[in-house]
Amino acid sequence: MDVLLTGSVAYDYLMTFPGLFVEQFLPERLGSISLSFLVDSMSRQRGGIAPNIAYTMALLGECPHVMATVGEDFADYRTWLDSKGVDTSLMQVVPGLFTASFFATTDRASAQIASFYPGAMGVAAMQSIKDLQKRPDLVVISPNAPDAMTKFAAECRELKIKYLYDPGQQVLRLEGSELVRDMDGAHFLFCNDYEFGLTCKKTGRDLNQMLEQVKILVVTRGKDGASLYTDGQEVFIPTVPEDEIVDPTGVGDAFRAGFLTGYSRGFDWKLCGEIGSLAAVYCLENRGPQSHGYTKEEFIQRFRRHFDDQGKLDVLLK
Repeated sequence: MDVLLTGSVAYDYLMTFPGLFVEQFLPERLGSISLSFLVDSMSRQRGGIAPNIAYTMALLGECPHVMATVGEDFADYRTWLDSKGVDTSLMQVVPGLFTASFFATTDRASAQIASFYPGAMGVAAMQSIKDLQKRPDLVVISPNAPDAMTKFAAECRELKIKYLYDPGQQVLRLEGSELVRDMDGAHFLFCNDYEFGLTCKKTGRDLNQMLEQVKILVVTRGKDGASLYTDGQEVFIPTVPEDEIVDPTGVGDAFRAGFLTGYSRGFDWKLCGEIGSLAAVYCLENRGPQSHGYTKEEFIQRFRRHFDDQGKLDVLLK
């Protein structure tokens, strides 16, 4: 299956705070908040939702394509993705701009405070799915410049291409009417539990009403697993026990990558979710969204310690 990933491409600046954010907030002073956190570590990682998903899909044997706008500082990042099996031919360098940057501080409870500089991502709408020589089987519309997300969803509907709508952090920016419009016609809707609650509030729609618009709704819940809703049924996907928790950045992207790998192979929804669950924990055990690694054999062996794939994952080895 030909999967096209759209969304942010960024450098991630990841910092750790040894305390708890919640202990630093004064409820009576939230209107004049002024905080500075002394962090005890920092690293720069390759990130952005589209290449994060692509990276894990490539680890699992897929060859995803990423369509995005990037800055003049992208050359080394492109070389890295190319070496991992990601198709970067649709990643367009915009002269005079830097690649987007994500600044995140994580406390000891894995709570996160972050800022995002869009850079070249801000002109992502300059690209068009209509310009592609070959139409993909599925387009992933993940957090990006809002006008690009709107454009790509509209083009998918016009061209009758299946798309996965994953507004993510942009739920904060998008209006309820915009969310409703782009959910309508989507094949998949992905969100975490907080984003789901916010989407319900902004759109005035509940779970059942959303399922009238999309075929499959997936809500990830961190350590509490994930729920998949389709055809009037709920499928619960448990988490895989981690060896250690290092960094939550990109865990949701890895889950999506595992899920999409299963979907590309024609697996049932439960198995797709379980592949996503294991892919996510590999990411959780490493610092940064593209630092984890494994062979397909190692992935399958670990998978079978927790789930029963009835031998279906052997197809990944071919």
